[in-house]
Amino acid sequence: MFDDATTPLARAAEQSVLARSGALHRDRPAPRPSATRVFVVANQKGGVGKTTSTVNVAAALAQLGQRVLVIDLDPQGNASTALSVEHHRGVPSTYDMLVDGHPLADVMTQSDEVPGLWVVPATIDLAGAEIELVSVVAREMRLQKALAAHPLIGPAAEAGEERFDYVLIDCPPSLGLLTLNALVAGREMFIPIQAEYYALEGLGQLLETVDMVRQHLNPSLVVSTILLTMYDARTRLAAGVAAEVREHFGPEVLKTAIPRSVRVSEAPSYGQTVMTYDPASAGALSYLEAAREIATNGAPR
Repeated sequence: MFDDATTPLARAAEQSVLARSGALHRDRPAPRPSATRVFVVANQKGGVGKTTSTVNVAAALAQLGQRVLVIDLDPQGNASTALSVEHHRGVPSTYDMLVDGHPLADVMTQSDEVPGLWVVPATIDLAGAEIELVSVVAREMRLQKALAAHPLIGPAAEAGEERFDYVLIDCPPSLGLLTLNALVAGREMFIPIQAEYYALEGLGQLLETVDMVRQHLNPSLVVSTILLTMYDARTRLAAGVAAEVREHFGPEVLKTAIPRSVRVSEAPSYGQTVMTYDPASAGALSYLEAAREIATNGAPR
């Protein structure tokens, strides 16, 4: 958060004023990475804020001056809804890219709400993709090949100034073939963890899958970012879970935790992220600081 000696109340008031004026992100742009950073946002446990974190961190990064691409790999299409892009049957989508082999450039659309943000939507057709891909050769490599073929994804020397700085892949709450495609295509794992009792339940299975993918399919995959979500500072339980997660994962856990926020929950019903729905809310300010942390920490070596 901010490095000053003011009280928490004064700091919050300052953040609110800055957020409403737009100065918080305009005056303090984040450094662009030297190459596209590809994040896999995954946690097979549902209800941990995975999609919410994907869209809000993506929007926050765009507000910090980054060029961001969100790939919706969840057949429910919740990320597409929150980013206000059409995702009914017939719209070019991740299904067309994975199953029919359409180029990535043909299935992505630019966000009207957030400058610098592009989206590959998910349609209901994606629900049958895992079955359709079973007989396809190298079925777990489809997304990786699509990303590798896009001219604006890669090192700055090759992709140029118009390159994407970040790609965030929103995975379904399972460890099936769609999530496997993401794990093979990505470089960094981004795991949202709810600050509640069952936070670490099932996480071991996810980390085992990551290790397996690292050994056999993608040796460069690392868990680089853990984000605590739905954090209630008033409870000992939340503090205890946070301490346990930080002890277990260490520096991979972002210092910024996302508080429980009605505004964050309301935003998707208006086809928005909380970053545009209420930029001065506690949730928006926290996601902005989390995005800044990700950008400042840089890619793992």
